[in-house]
Amino acid sequence: MTVPITPIRPDEVLPVPDAGFGALETEKGNLPLESVDVRASVSALTAGVAVVQGFRNPHDVPLEATYVFPLPPRAAVTAFRMEADGHVVEGVLKERGQARADYTRALHEGRRAAIAEEDRPDVFAIRVGNIVPGERVTVHLDLSQPLPYEDGAAEFRFPLVVAPRYIPGAPFDGEPAGPGVEPDTDAVPDASRITPPVLLPGFPNPVRLGLSVTVDPAGLDITEIQSSLHDVDREGDTLTVRPGERLDRDFILRFRYAASTSLTLTPDAEGEEGTFALTVLPPDVAQRRTPRDVVLLLDRSGSMSGWKMVAARRAAARIVDTLTADDRFAVISFDHVVEQPFPGLAEASDRTRYRAVEHLARLEARGGTEMLRPLETALDLLADPRRDRVLVMVTDGQVGNEDQIIERVGARLTGDVRVHTVGIDQAVNAGFLGRLALLGGGRCELVESEDRLDAAMEHIHRRIGAPLVTDVTLHPEGLTVSGVTHVGSVFPGVPLTAFGRYRAASGQASISVRGQAATPWSETVTARESANPAVRAIWARAELRRLEDRYTIGEHTLEKRIVETSLAFGVLCRFTAFVAVDERVVGDGPPVHQVIQPVETPAGWEAAAPVQLTAAGGVMPMMAQASLGFSAPPPAAPGGPPPMPAPMSPPMAPPMPRSAPKAAGRLRRAFGGGGGGMDRMMPHPGREQAPQTDLSGIVPLLEGELTRLAQAKGRPDDERRRYLADLASRLRVAAQMVGGHHELTALASELEWAERADFDLARGWAKTEELLTRLTGGAPEPKPFWKR
Repeated sequence: MTVPITPIRPDEVLPVPDAGFGALETEKGNLPLESVDVRASVSALTAGVAVVQGFRNPHDVPLEATYVFPLPPRAAVTAFRMEADGHVVEGVLKERGQARADYTRALHEGRRAAIAEEDRPDVFAIRVGNIVPGERVTVHLDLSQPLPYEDGAAEFRFPLVVAPRYIPGAPFDGEPAGPGVEPDTDAVPDASRITPPVLLPGFPNPVRLGLSVTVDPAGLDITEIQSSLHDVDREGDTLTVRPGERLDRDFILRFRYAASTSLTLTPDAEGEEGTFALTVLPPDVAQRRTPRDVVLLLDRSGSMSGWKMVAARRAAARIVDTLTADDRFAVISFDHVVEQPFPGLAEASDRTRYRAVEHLARLEARGGTEMLRPLETALDLLADPRRDRVLVMVTDGQVGNEDQIIERVGARLTGDVRVHTVGIDQAVNAGFLGRLALLGGGRCELVESEDRLDAAMEHIHRRIGAPLVTDVTLHPEGLTVSGVTHVGSVFPGVPLTAFGRYRAASGQASISVRGQAATPWSETVTARESANPAVRAIWARAELRRLEDRYTIGEHTLEKRIVETSLAFGVLCRFTAFVAVDERVVGDGPPVHQVIQPVETPAGWEAAAPVQLTAAGGVMPMMAQASLGFSAPPPAAPGGPPPMPAPMSPPMAPPMPRSAPKAAGRLRRAFGGGGGGMDRMMPHPGREQAPQTDLSGIVPLLEGELTRLAQAKGRPDDERRRYLADLASRLRVAAQMVGGHHELTALASELEWAERADFDLARGWAKTEELLTRLTGGAPEPKPFWKR
């Protein structure tokens, strides 16, 4: 007899209230995080946000609680404090290694302490230690963030969950760096710090969420307010999320009003220095059109399943439809293999566009997110400087090896290739996608629902075309400016925004913005003084992000400068941490019990891997993460042939994991351990470890180049530029002698331009010194910025 088996819908089997596992209870009580309260104040195009997290120790022994959570990637965290037993302890911003040492020492002395650290631009962790039995402790974070503005609308986006991320690379042995569920690997040395356990969907909400936004138009006429993913109540100028909402998706508000050209000066408390904010509306000029080379990268990994895959296919097809016969294009889909409907770049004829759309229509989500190789393939295709070169990537960005990707491709994104990223998810990895777009001078567009897709793609379509104004420069009058954020080009519908530091000179201050359109274009903006403290913090956060990305690409000499900037402006970064230590002794030593707070399954994702609460109240995974959508390609039917790739889509060979780079090794040693024997999130059967490039044959050559570089350091600038340009040719030959070396080749490509006036000589010289020193072992490796 054949009996059909049908699935039970989650709404048919709701958990019984207060029933053990379903209520997240153990013999020692509930998990520690009770509440998250977010209070935002929006004024024009900036927002100040206060975040309060409430912890409770339900156990009969002292507790250390860890919570991994997201914040907006462009937000500047400026204050941290801990409140317990009626006492408030203000946090102090310190170099990260020192802050960790202070926190650990306090716990061993039996004192309460809390530490806030940044592990990614949008992933943070708070540890609260020595919470005594039955006690409640709250921690407070203050932050400021800019609001993006486009086509008459500004957006306030606040993330509420850290989504699971694909973790590539070979696991390390030894102790993990953090309490997460994934092992540290050579590609993601801190994977265990960014992978909290994930709750199964449908459980009673373990965390109370409070979220409200107060809107001050600041003289602007707001015509519409939209809440994209949450139901809100409005009372006066305040919008509040209705009770019972879960921390499983981003909170998004959009405000529609008309922006205006402005230049504001916010002076420091002392002296004649300060921070400026410049906004210039796009000019009404004719748009130029040059032939384009467009490469479209589409993420088809398991985390893109469901509506995200449908939206990604639609987005990609719409981009293909915008191409003309003058354009060339390529379509690359990727998970753990890379596929193309045709090799290389093809003319955008009706036939090739049809083949591309046909290929896109057959794509389904599968496998793991191996993003590095398709990015390098795309950049190799975009090599013709005579054409307008554009790379568009459609993804949710849920990868853990962001730094490895930035290190490998970051230097190649600082030229004339524009990179646009389309993030599709309700809990997207906006920090990483924003970094890629910033390095590539492009647009990061976030799509949280299919309803949002059309408007988002309209923005991207305009970016793919040539900008209205290029070669934009700022010319101050009555001011001396420095540290100006990336200016880039001017596109239709998008105001040009820039932040920077200034020193007042004399007379009326102004800044002229000049660029090249069909004819030379300029606009002069007169300054006015402002008392908005958020401007200073927002500039500092942008400057720190820029320096951190340069560090990731290879400029390790910047560590001291980054720490000094962070401490001087009181803004948290990955090199520093806030630590709050209570002077009162509440215990006999460090906490007996440690718990990491599990997070919600992101809305719209498939069921997460179940978690098991241990007898001690901790959380451990019960099975592999494949149910999160990180699944291998479908197996062949029993007795049938293996699954075939799509017609005209021969898959490239699965990528070979590269040996751990020295930078990863330095990070790993700083964390002091490995993955504890846990399996990788997405194993790839049959993959072999690629051999590490043997540099022994060229080390003497590189040592000679390093010696000559030191001897040339004191020469005039024009001679040093010629020296670097000549060195480029020798480095390229050295790379070829060992069968290819990515870092040497990338540096040679950069140094070839050393004699150009816009080449940054100091940066290029320091980068060359660092790489040659590292490859020859000529100096101790620089200390990483994740210090214990």
